[in-house]
Amino acid sequence: MIYHNHQNSHRPSQSSLTIVIKVGTTTICDEKTHYPMLSNLSSLVELVLKLKSQGHRVVLVSSAAVATGLRRLNIDDRPTKVSTLQAISAVGQGRLIRLYDDLFGQFNQPIAQVLLTKNDLSERAQYLNAVSCLEEILELGVVPIVNENDTICPQEIRFGDNDTLSAITAGMLKADYLFLLTDVDCLYTDNPRTNPDAKNVSVCHDIQALQEQVCVASRGSSLGTGGMSTKLVAADLATAVGVRTVITHGAKPENMLKIIEADDNGTLITPHELPVVTGDDLLARGLPLHTLFTAKDNLLYDRKWWIKHGLHTAGRIYIDEGAMKAILSKKQRSSLFAAGIVEVEKNFVANQAVMIVYQRKDGNGHVVEEIDVGKGIVNYSSVEIGRIRGCQSHDISDILGYMDAETVIDRDNLVRTLEDSIV
Repeated sequence: MIYHNHQNSHRPSQSSLTIVIKVGTTTICDEKTHYPMLSNLSSLVELVLKLKSQGHRVVLVSSAAVATGLRRLNIDDRPTKVSTLQAISAVGQGRLIRLYDDLFGQFNQPIAQVLLTKNDLSERAQYLNAVSCLEEILELGVVPIVNENDTICPQEIRFGDNDTLSAITAGMLKADYLFLLTDVDCLYTDNPRTNPDAKNVSVCHDIQALQEQVCVASRGSSLGTGGMSTKLVAADLATAVGVRTVITHGAKPENMLKIIEADDNGTLITPHELPVVTGDDLLARGLPLHTLFTAKDNLLYDRKWWIKHGLHTAGRIYIDEGAMKAILSKKQRSSLFAAGIVEVEKNFVANQAVMIVYQRKDGNGHVVEEIDVGKGIVNYSSVEIGRIRGCQSHDISDILGYMDAETVIDRDNLVRTLEDSIV
């Protein structure tokens, strides 16, 4: 039985899937000449059309605006200055979308350009509007092509790479599958070019366990911004909202269809108790090389997933051990009160999102570890919290002259990043 994300309520039919495909720069453009690799793109377009003919909804998240701009401007090397990159991206984005339009246009398939920034999603109403727009585009039978709006996006609030953007897009749509197309077949325990003992990773049920077993220190290409480590981040984001995530080779888009068919036939995942399956001979089983990340058991639902991944983190609140245990305890799942706050970092206003952090100290009072406990939307500004930290809730009105809320962060606006069993 093929996998379905049960949070997805926009299926045209029971068998329909929502599939997000992230196409990396090295799949689209030659790393040295920057010319588009038309054979890869043509194969990708044909694959998208085949998936649509089977009743599936498909979204492309495409890199390569900068690479396309470099080719148009006859610039050999990718600059490092942010404003220059933004200008080159502005030149390349139009040509990139025209290339897609030409290829899809051969089959009378309309496309839509969707440019997003993290700031667009920081307001709940704008986030929901972006979701509605994407859903409506898909309802019209159009293929959305998503990219980050590099030209206007400040460095500090960028998604950072299109792996993350594709995971955010998949989460917004409650997609069933996210395919991360790259220049290797799958994730390995180490670099197979330098380590002959490196094994392929076929299935991952626990990303934290995987990170302890594999080396993903390699950077992305000279044209792109990602690497294998960013794909693990993307997989973590997407699987948290029920999206199965697959890493596979971008030059072989037909692999995606084989993987979906294997899932439908029940041969994609073999029974295994290990959190990470390595060394599986996929080719002998008639499957292409790939790495599959299964959806997490405890899913984040829409609002809390938006708080964790859609909102910019404006500051940090440091809490004491008692507050940490109250927040993480499965019995309490407490809100954050002023009494448990030790310190505030950075300036922020009410209704912004902050990280909640506990500092573990040694016997001499030196910080030996910082633990991210959660993230939430504050009811008070950093200045106000600085005045009421360590105080009881009934004292807030005496200190500030008013009390907007008894809690600094209400538990309904708080997402835990740890479980009490881990601490």
